[in-house]
Amino acid sequence: MDRYSGILMHISSLPSKYGIGTMGKEAYAFADYLAACGQRYWQLLPLGPTSHGDSPYQSFSTFAGNPYFIDLDMLAEDGLLDKAELAAINWGTNARYVDYGKIYESRFAVLRKAYKAGWQRDKAAVEAFAAENKWLANYALYMAVKQHFGMKSWQDWPDEAIRLRKPEAVEHYSALLAEDVDFFRYLQYLFFKQWNELRTYIHARGIKVIGDLPIYVAMDSADVWGEPEFFQLGEDLNPIEVSGVPPDYFSADGQLWGNPLYDYDRMAKDGFGWWIRRVEGASRLFDVIRIDHFRGLEAYWAVPYGEKTAKNGRWREGPGMALVGALTNWFRDLDIIAEDLGFLTPGVRKLLADSGLPGMKVLEFAFDSREPSDYLPHTYPRNCVCYVGTHDNETVMQWRGKASPEDIAYAHEYLGLNDAEGFNWGIIRGGMSSVSDTFVVQMQDYLGLGAEGRMNTPGVAGGNWQWRLLPGEATPELAVKIRRWTKMYGRLSPAAKAEDAAAEKAAAEKAKAAEEAAVTALDADAEAALLLG
Repeated sequence: MDRYSGILMHISSLPSKYGIGTMGKEAYAFADYLAACGQRYWQLLPLGPTSHGDSPYQSFSTFAGNPYFIDLDMLAEDGLLDKAELAAINWGTNARYVDYGKIYESRFAVLRKAYKAGWQRDKAAVEAFAAENKWLANYALYMAVKQHFGMKSWQDWPDEAIRLRKPEAVEHYSALLAEDVDFFRYLQYLFFKQWNELRTYIHARGIKVIGDLPIYVAMDSADVWGEPEFFQLGEDLNPIEVSGVPPDYFSADGQLWGNPLYDYDRMAKDGFGWWIRRVEGASRLFDVIRIDHFRGLEAYWAVPYGEKTAKNGRWREGPGMALVGALTNWFRDLDIIAEDLGFLTPGVRKLLADSGLPGMKVLEFAFDSREPSDYLPHTYPRNCVCYVGTHDNETVMQWRGKASPEDIAYAHEYLGLNDAEGFNWGIIRGGMSSVSDTFVVQMQDYLGLGAEGRMNTPGVAGGNWQWRLLPGEATPELAVKIRRWTKMYGRLSPAAKAEDAAAEKAAAEKAKAAEEAAVTALDADAEAALLLG
């Protein structure tokens, strides 16, 4: 990855009159805004369909797209929906935050109308899409059965035969729920149709998309239900141990994520084919993939199933370079970022070095006045990605209000912060001017938002993933400033550099033409004077 910068903002955070950001006109407008800012990257969170808690890191499928992001105006323009009916629905009353309850109540009913209007017309295209995406059949059946049983987790489905995916049960429910299966297939067709068109436009603006790949998949997912042999499950298909992170400075109980753990020995038998298929799916969405919780590939925290906290877990050896090497060898043209945050041991550092992947540096972690930090910009290698903060962190202005006075004083001294520049802009300058090849800023930090702009608070069940950009909040004046700083620190995208070069050439040609015209005028005046004389 060369020296560029980007902005982190999820699709859900785009403005929308339908309660949540979509792949519609506001997404295209934000791509234009990124181009105006001279950015190379648009970083997103995972795009999968969300489950309980609305977290994009707990999805019903590692391959599928979130139906919430399907743009309804585009469906109306395609003759599948009525705009007047859409306007009459209560999608939520606060433009700043997503009301997931309102979205859940209304979105699928509206999308069902689009399915009924478009299925016969688009059936052949859906079948072609399904033929190219082998995961779709399993996912659509899973969602149809899940809906049939009141959205219960597959572990709680009352029919044991379909829980265990017995062939006769799969055949039975495929026939019984055929229309619902087609509905969920159609939603994925619509999602990827809109996404592919948007991504093509993003690329045309000279921008690449960075996307997250969560290290784990949800227990309640088509992935675990469809291929349980790749997970550490008992004979009853309950997990033996689950994921989390141990207690640390921030949490006395650690974090109990609860995802099933992988059976890496089983996965290794076919050269980690499951992971290769998974990353292949992600590469159809993103140009750069950030592997979440990369340290878990060296060693992972395993908590006995049924524990209420993560305290009683243990470290277990991960697949290390066997898996990482399989992925980097298979996907030679795919850029990968290693999210190497957390408890870093010599083994994790060696894995990162052996992989050759860029790790992450977070400025909010840098200014610990008590001890030296690997996150201070003067310690960075070029091969890293610097962030002011990630979606899991406080906004930088919120951090200023909560960090110790000693840490804030250290940041002021280290970066030469001042009130005239603004605290958020001074921190941004620290990352923008660093040697890191890539620098990413949350949109909230460019806007200077406080606690109201935080995207996620780890370990807190409610109130996350809701923040949205307000219409008109990303101003042209802000874009001019971002672009000026991006150029100052040598991070302009190739497209922006080409635009600047073209503008400079046009200005030079205009100046030259003006100079030639002036000389011609002087010559004409001189000649006229001679004739008159």
